[in-house]
Amino acid sequence: MGGSESRTDGLPQRLQALIDAGQQRRTKGYCGRFAPTPSGPLHRGNLRTALISWLAARLHNGSWRLRIDDLDTPRLRPGAVEAALADLRWLGLDWDGPVILQSERRGLYHTVLSHWRCTGKVYACRCSRRQLSRHRLYSGFCRDRQRGWGWEQQRLPAWRLRVAGEFAERCGDPVVRRADGYIAYHLATAFDELALGISDVVRGADLAPVQTVQEAVIAAMGPISPPRYQHVPLLCDTQGMKLSKRDGSQGLPPRNERPATAEAEVGRLASGLQLISPGNALSAQDLLQHLRLRPELFPYPVSPDSSQSLRDHSGQTTPH
Repeated sequence: MGGSESRTDGLPQRLQALIDAGQQRRTKGYCGRFAPTPSGPLHRGNLRTALISWLAARLHNGSWRLRIDDLDTPRLRPGAVEAALADLRWLGLDWDGPVILQSERRGLYHTVLSHWRCTGKVYACRCSRRQLSRHRLYSGFCRDRQRGWGWEQQRLPAWRLRVAGEFAERCGDPVVRRADGYIAYHLATAFDELALGISDVVRGADLAPVQTVQEAVIAAMGPISPPRYQHVPLLCDTQGMKLSKRDGSQGLPPRNERPATAEAEVGRLASGLQLISPGNALSAQDLLQHLRLRPELFPYPVSPDSSQSLRDHSGQTTPH
């Protein structure tokens, strides 16, 4: 992640300056992040992942950024951003710098797309969902066809990024602008990891399959190392299903209705991770100090080998 990798591949000067600055920040040490989508209250699985990510950053004496992934407007819920910030503050998970809203960065993402369109790195794709469902990876059907960029049959095309080499076999050509006109998650996330200087990403295991796609998007921006990725086991309900905001999975009650203190909630999350014994209550800062004295208890070290196995809360190994 040194300075020799900080140059981007012909991006517009403004974007290149942002990415170069982010790569320079990487050289100064660990920088993690938490990036919720405000589609509803944070459930306890989200909060557990946030706690792990925060602890990893603080145990590395690093910084921890908070980014709100609020580009997918139809999924957003009023008040969800404010509720997420309040829950993190209540638990004592402090972040560094201002809160970053992706909705305020749309111009940057559109500049990337416009540049890639002008340089032929993206192409219009009009494949239907039925066509796409026939293949594990995108077949490249529209890659060399001259599809129009505008409305046809009341539909806009998706924009796909041309990838080559190992990425062509591992993930195919990813969508970087959706057919409904929204910026694709992979483009915004990949650009922000670079421009914000994120060195390490700790997130749920459900996002492990998209790592290769995001690495492909990063590679299209230049010869830059991606962040180190750590995918932690998910918190599941009693039926073994992962918690989901979409399904209304339980989050924290309103503050005036919470029967437990913040210390009790941190203790509950920490004991589920086998960081402390059940029944104990402590603040996030006390938990951090406990792990500074007993670092061997923290089972989520972020190493350059992002293919390492993970331990779930039962102590079993869980592959990515």
